[in-house]
Amino acid sequence: MPRCFWCNEDPLYMAYHDQEWGTPLRDAQGLFELLLLEGFQAGLSWITVLRKRERYREVLYGFDVQRVAQMSDAEIDELMLDPGIIRNRLKLNAARRNAQAWLALEDPVAFLWSFVDNRPVINHFKDRSEVPAITPQAVAMSKGLKKAGFTFVGPTICYALMQASGMVMDHTQDCDRYAQLVNAG
Repeated sequence: MPRCFWCNEDPLYMAYHDQEWGTPLRDAQGLFELLLLEGFQAGLSWITVLRKRERYREVLYGFDVQRVAQMSDAEIDELMLDPGIIRNRLKLNAARRNAQAWLALEDPVAFLWSFVDNRPVINHFKDRSEVPAITPQAVAMSKGLKKAGFTFVGPTICYALMQASGMVMDHTQDCDRYAQLVNAG
């Protein structure tokens, strides 16, 4: 199956590409998980985060937003010793802060999707050189999230979240998922 340029031969990466990336997601817990994972990815490769995703699910209570928001400093100290995750105190503190900010939003799913007028943006890129790293919508989302108290939500992270959650569909035309997702919507 032809896949996007960024998808290598790692089975975990291929499954993520084939089943998740670019598929519209409106589930609050799923979006919260992606938001935190995109923050953990900052400065690293996505495959690094994918390989640690199951451990994150274990140590972050299945991405239960209420429980993550209540994490104590002692729990974060303990997580800093866990080799199964990315041990970065700023990112772990951001996870807790972002959970608190998420809970303060009236409807986090509607808030996130509002930056694309509540419907997926379907791009028709022929080549990887056309796929942007940020867009005006991602800049607006970043500003909106920061204003709401979130951290580790710069425009690049926001655009990656938009791509991952299907707010934007950036599978290139030479990828089999392009036709599947364009025809589905």
